[in-house]
Amino acid sequence: MTADQTLLFALFGAVFAMLLWGRFRYDLIAFSALMAAVVLNLIPADAAFAGFGHPATLVVALVLVVSAGLERSGAVFLITRTLVDSARSLGAHIAFMGAIAAVLSAFMNNVAALALLMPVDIQTARKAGRSARLSLMPLSFCTILGGMATLIGTPPNIIIAGIRRDQLGEGFSMFDFAPVGGVVALAGLIFVALIGWRLIPKAEGDGVLSEARERVKDYIAELKIPAGSALIGQRLFETYDVAEKNDVAILGLTRNGTRRYGTQRNTVLKEGDALVLEARPEALDEYRAAVGLDFIDGDEGKRIGIAGEGLSIVEAVVPDTARLVGKTARQVGLARRQRTVLLGISRGGRRITKEVRRTEIRPGDILLLLTPEGDEAVVTDWLGVLPLADRGLVVTDFGKVWTAIGIFALAVAAASFGLVYLPVALGIVVVAYVLTGVLSLSDLYDNIEWPVIVLLGSMIPLGAALDSAGGTALIANALVSLGAGWPAWALLCLLMVVTMTLSDVLNNTATAVVAAPVAIQMAQSLGVSPDPFLMAVAVAASCAFLTPIGHKNNTLILGPGGYSFGDYWRMGLPLEILVVAIAIPMILLVWPL
Repeated sequence: MTADQTLLFALFGAVFAMLLWGRFRYDLIAFSALMAAVVLNLIPADAAFAGFGHPATLVVALVLVVSAGLERSGAVFLITRTLVDSARSLGAHIAFMGAIAAVLSAFMNNVAALALLMPVDIQTARKAGRSARLSLMPLSFCTILGGMATLIGTPPNIIIAGIRRDQLGEGFSMFDFAPVGGVVALAGLIFVALIGWRLIPKAEGDGVLSEARERVKDYIAELKIPAGSALIGQRLFETYDVAEKNDVAILGLTRNGTRRYGTQRNTVLKEGDALVLEARPEALDEYRAAVGLDFIDGDEGKRIGIAGEGLSIVEAVVPDTARLVGKTARQVGLARRQRTVLLGISRGGRRITKEVRRTEIRPGDILLLLTPEGDEAVVTDWLGVLPLADRGLVVTDFGKVWTAIGIFALAVAAASFGLVYLPVALGIVVVAYVLTGVLSLSDLYDNIEWPVIVLLGSMIPLGAALDSAGGTALIANALVSLGAGWPAWALLCLLMVVTMTLSDVLNNTATAVVAAPVAIQMAQSLGVSPDPFLMAVAVAASCAFLTPIGHKNNTLILGPGGYSFGDYWRMGLPLEILVVAIAIPMILLVWPL
């Protein structure tokens, strides 16, 4: 290996290690690697930021804005509210919701599609008297599968089309992915609806009629003993009976801002002490009223009128892009800036030992928020969290539903027939949405997922540098050597398995950036068409079903579904095997060698 190749492989190894560690966010890791590559003269300074103007980066940003327009116009809500029926059997419900999710994900960002459908699925589960953990994972998987059917359905497809254009002179068009991706998505949907959901382990204690909240039920919260409370002077264990009657568990005590060790059952209560509780949202409020407790930090509570009128309790799941991630409620000034109190946190059944308002929030946490009535949408939008109740948050004007759909459909048709370059077509959609009032100017920037844009803008030059230095050729030759004497379809399988493995533990965008040039190099070394190898990468990079960290949608359902890390592979592993078994014959049929 040359010195440049050695440095680039070391840099990518460091990037992958940091991504697996998870201590720092992926955009910071990627941008730091880009800067390091420039300093080491691996990337010319004048080409350092070329990735931010790359068509793939622009398309991803524009798709996020267009998705927001379809959401804000009420187009998706119109579909779900008219078609979803809680009386269906679980298998039929999964098939129906999965089909909606797959179709939506083909034409809008799949994270946005899940954000819209997840509350609908949870509410349907509650009405049907069943656990949402049995349907949330299939829903997430279907949104991932559906994105494989079109160019704009998932970032890996956009990246692969861009790399093909850069290296081979022409990219893939809007529906080039459909013959393979669509069939794989259909097969995956049938699997999760008939078999997959049966492989999801039940939570301990789940019964036939357990509700969606059974795994989201208990929040760790704190309630403060105000001046004049009847609890002052009592020992903590003397409050247990009242707490039990209100279905509240007392876990311990916080005094002077510090959590006291152990249960503190014999501690004499004082004014200002905070009881550490575990309970459902309704039980917390009933217990507070029953014994005259106050919300933590009385001054903050008074700001939003804690007297009991005009308040709303909101449950919301935290995506990795939320304002709170890695911070506490106090650090972001939740009470001061939004007149909202963080009542509790649910984190996959794990107990939280710090004060709630001083606990760092993680992706997948579910928050219990006390907000001024009528401000729920403002607060959740500001925080960047996704409410778990029925969403009325972003449906602004049903009069613009068909305007939004019509503009988008015309743009897709124009791009599909080659009349307009896809980024230009999407740009026209964004402009039209603003001019027609579907989106406001502020929405253009609020709905772009900037960490993803930074990741893409940073990884594309790194991937190009690895390719130009001959690094991707080395990887391709190693894979070809590993499969020496194998038929082409077996090498396609090998490439898919390697790509899937990377995607299960890394960001699928980063995986596509690295794997697509390798696919082209493998094809060239074999003297065959690169298109089947690129299609294999496109399918495999999107199939992250084994872990909650492989795809953002899997992270989003972690808390609401009450899943553990090891729950995903039970349905995900057979699904990935099915994807390979279906994709390889379809690729060879549609994209012959």
